[in-house]
Amino acid sequence: EVQLQAFGGGLVQAGGSLRLSCAASGFTFDDYAIGWFRQAPGKEREGVSCITTNYGRTDSRTYYVDSVKGRFTISSDNAKNTAYLQMNGLKPEDTAVYYCAATERCEVVLTTSLDLVDYWGEGTQVTVSS
Repeated sequence: EVQLQAFGGGLVQAGGSLRLSCAASGFTFDDYAIGWFRQAPGKEREGVSCITTNYGRTDSRTYYVDSVKGRFTISSDNAKNTAYLQMNGLKPEDTAVYYCAATERCEVVLTTSLDLVDYWGEGTQVTVSS
């Protein structure tokens, strides 16, 4: 059974930090790129960041949307089949439910092509207070 479990969300004040984790099972982690999407209340889901684990750990590539560049860092531990999203300098506009997903290429995440995502995880709520 394919599973992507996202956790690590919570309530923080503006300027604070959180680290989200995405634990994968039931598929070959190295064959997929892992991305993070988020959906704020009343808004559409958007791609946030992606890492290409499928080129091997030493050749991973990372991508970010402009709104989180310099604040968020995505990483992965292929030995643990887990991806992470370190979020620093959080802003109230980062408040959303965050979802991890597995897809063949990061372009799917960066263009928010939701129908091309292969596997979705459950969301984790991130709330940033001002």
